[in-house]
Formats: sequence, structure tokens, C-alpha cells
Amino acid sequence: MLDKLQYCKLCSRNCGVDRTKNTLGFCKAGEKVKIAKVSLHKWEEPCISGICGSGTIFFSNCNLKCVFCQNYNISSKGFGKEISIKRLSEIFLEQQEKGAHNINLVTPTHYIPQIVKALDIAKSNGLRLPILFNTNSYSNLESIKYLEGYIDVYLPDFKYFDDKYAIKYSSAPNYFEYASKNIEEMIKQVGSVELDKHGLIKKGVIIRHLMLPGLLFDSKKIIDYIANNFSDSAYISLMNQYTPMYKSYMFPELNKPLNPKHYDKMIDYCISLGITNGFIQDSGSSSRNFVPDFNLSGI
Repeated sequence: MLDKLQYCKLCSRNCGVDRTKNTLGFCKAGEKVKIAKVSLHKWEEPCISGICGSGTIFFSNCNLKCVFCQNYNISSKGFGKEISIKRLSEIFLEQQEKGAHNINLVTPTHYIPQIVKALDIAKSNGLRLPILFNTNSYSNLESIKYLEGYIDVYLPDFKYFDDKYAIKYSSAPNYFEYASKNIEEMIKQVGSVELDKHGLIKKGVIIRHLMLPGLLFDSKKIIDYIANNFSDSAYISLMNQYTPMYKSYMFPELNKPLNPKHYDKMIDYCISLGITNGFIQDSGSSSRNFVPDFNLSGI
């Protein structure tokens, strides 16, 4: 599968660059995996973080250019450390030894071939935790299909309905088209959500939607689509943690917190549609204090 790096079309950019020869495409990822932090993360949805935390691996670089990105130091500026596939497999096992409830791959699309190889090695050496794929959903459908049998839980973002917002704020044309097809494939692969006796997720899909200031109607269209097409097959995580960061100062409509009344309206709207499987966030989730400190820990 590593040959996919020779003509890279893992994501919706379809750059076609040969990453084995240090030719970089849109995401700036090379042949080696680059990561910025390994941690037991306790601020995910309760069924993911549990008591001990989710074994997160934050991958560097990204195929989106979100102007409000909280993780811009690693996504856009490329901060991180290159490691071997063998070392990545060791990190998976170290997270298991530390008591992680799962392995949480954060922004991993551009490293799918290396991750699959590392999972093969780690599983042959005793890895038994659920594997989570925490993605912005701007992938090629074939890339998601490569993952069948490797991923137990998908955590896809569903950022935009209207393409004008996807282009303006994330430089991601046709975002809805790609995201909707990818999420459909994810649900097809892993089925409905299953929790263990402790309330921890074993398999399934949790669709995350981060509400942005001024985009209430776009959010409603996303929720409508999820309710009409995925029904109870997936959980919804409605997020109010938007914090103006990075280049949001260049967009006055984004350079402010989310209106809490809009968030409450969306919760009521979800309830009116009969949505019962989902998560909401407390007030106060919008804070720079929740942004990870990318310090190469655990690498």
C-alpha cells in the first residue's frame, strides 16, 4: 500500500505527487510520518475519553486550510517530528500500556498507507484497542475504502453544506460532496454505534459538526442531511467550542465567539427532528485552554 505515496491521491486534492521523492503536494506531507503530540486525551466525547483518556496521536500537516484552525501550528505550519513506521507501531502499543481506551488517529488521511502498515505491525505484537479515525472528511472515497477492517470507529467532521463557505474558510471546493459520500462509506463499513458495558465506544460513527458564527442556517442544512440520510445509524456531536484563532481576524464575521443562543437553537432543532443519539458541549468549551500544547511529548 505504500506505493500509493508515489502518485498521491489520498485526499480530494488529487495532487498526484511522488512523495517518495520528497515532492510535496497541498498538505506538505512527505514520505515519512510526522506527528506533533501523543497523549491520553480526556476532552473527547465521554464514550471516547472515558476515565483513562483516548490514546491520541496528532499528525502534522493537513489537506485543509481552515482560517480558524486551532491546531494551525501543526496543520498549516507543519510543526512535528518525523518518525518511522516501526516507531508509530510502538507508540500504539505504548498508549495501550498506559491504559488508553482506544487509539485515536487525529487528522490522519495523508498518512493512511503508513498507518495501515503500522497497525499491521502493532496488531501482530498484541494491539487490541479499538482504532479511531478522526478526520476532516475531505478524503477520496477510495482512501476510506482502503481502511475497511482496520478502523473500528470513525469520527468524521461535517463542516459545511454550502460550497461557498467551504471554499472561503477552508479552501475546500466540493467539500459537501466528498464528506457526504465518505461518511456513507464509513457507516457501511462499521455499522451502528456499539458501546461496551462501561459506556465506551467499540464501533460506529460519530459525526462532528462545529458550529461557526453566523452560519446557523448552514448548520441546520447539515443536521437535516444527517437526519434524513443517516437516521440512527450514526451519532451526532454538536460542538460549540469555536474559538477565534489563526487567520480568523481577517474575517470579521468569524472573529468572535459563537452566539450561545444559536447553539441552544440548534440543540432544540435536533430534538424537534427526533434526534436522540448525540452529544452536546457545556458552555465554556470555547477557550484557548482546551487547545493542545504541541510539544512533541510521547514521540
